[in-house]
Amino acid sequence: MRRGESGSYEVTSVAGERVRAFVPLPLPPTPALVLDGSLQQLLESAVLALGRLDAVSTLLPDHSLFLYAYVRKEAVLSSQIEGTQSSLSDLLLFELEEVPGIPLDDVTEVSNYVGALRYGLRRLGQNFPLSNRLLREIHGVLLSSGRGQSQTPGEFRRSQNWVGGNRAGHAAFVPPPHTAVPDCMSSLERFLHATDDGLPVLLRAGLAHVQFETIHPFLDGNGRVGRLLITLLLCHAGLLSQPLLYLSLYFKQHRGDYYDLLNHVRRTGDWEAWIGFFLEGVKRTAEGAVSSAQRLSQMFQDDRNRIQVSGGRKTGSALRVHDSLKARPILSLPVACRDTKLSFRATASAMELLATHGIAREITGKRRNRLFVYDRYLSVLNEEAEAPPGSRVYNTRQEP
Repeated sequence: MRRGESGSYEVTSVAGERVRAFVPLPLPPTPALVLDGSLQQLLESAVLALGRLDAVSTLLPDHSLFLYAYVRKEAVLSSQIEGTQSSLSDLLLFELEEVPGIPLDDVTEVSNYVGALRYGLRRLGQNFPLSNRLLREIHGVLLSSGRGQSQTPGEFRRSQNWVGGNRAGHAAFVPPPHTAVPDCMSSLERFLHATDDGLPVLLRAGLAHVQFETIHPFLDGNGRVGRLLITLLLCHAGLLSQPLLYLSLYFKQHRGDYYDLLNHVRRTGDWEAWIGFFLEGVKRTAEGAVSSAQRLSQMFQDDRNRIQVSGGRKTGSALRVHDSLKARPILSLPVACRDTKLSFRATASAMELLATHGIAREITGKRRNRLFVYDRYLSVLNEEAEAPPGSRVYNTRQEP
């Protein structure tokens, strides 16, 4: 439904240029969303897919391993959208205090994303409300180090920003003036907690994401916080018991459609077009996560069976090292010793057994300071998560 522009323009001056900044109307849309037959069916399919994802996470022998993997995969993908070249392998090496193969600032940004998500979930688990204060705190963690630490971490912006272009006059989109940000975000906060508008949680999350990206309340990191907001809202509302839905891969694969639809909503008020795209992404992403969880669970069990059949006297220690590899698919022997409480000699012997059976592979070629990778595990995690060689997905400094 085309409702007309979903906001108004305010003329403001940036570095001597007069630009039209867009101030969005409060949510929910007026007139209300119209869920025709196809949208209603898509909503039901997306909710069903989320339910399956939530169920499979509780049935996994150790859902924390799956959560560990998916949080890091999402961190890599979300950061790639904003221009980093860091891969999942780089992040895992960084967490082992090894030197990654890309600029340190890139992998620091990805690591900060993991920290920001964990911080937000911990606060929600302490019954802290999903609020503007929490979003600012999450932003503070996200930009606590690396390139973003000079962009007022944890604070709403106090100057005009823009999306695309090397100056505001050539921007693809100019968000509200900084003076309007507090009121816009207060309105968004009220919408997040509204209970009298009859909106399903999933639709609320889709609408809130667009509104947040339109307000662009921070100087940097808006895209990452806006994507985190979706998962945090679903967990806060109880639609997911674990934060396993991440849409960055879908947004990355359909980047052009994503940005076109954000602008389409602003120009026409056609929220239904965005909602259709969003729900399709939720459905596909949830189904993909269920498939990955099932594949990883079966792979872990198959490898465990191989160790038990052929491990001999080393079976016990090999199973413990295998468990350590499941927790960290790139692993050093000292860390494996610490995790398993085995001696260095026993750990090394067990790792060699895993390498003999093709479960682990040594990747340094050195006699000392060796690193081992759980190839098949990392391969599943890496599907579509590696940064394109020699290319940047988007210029982070242009505030996507």
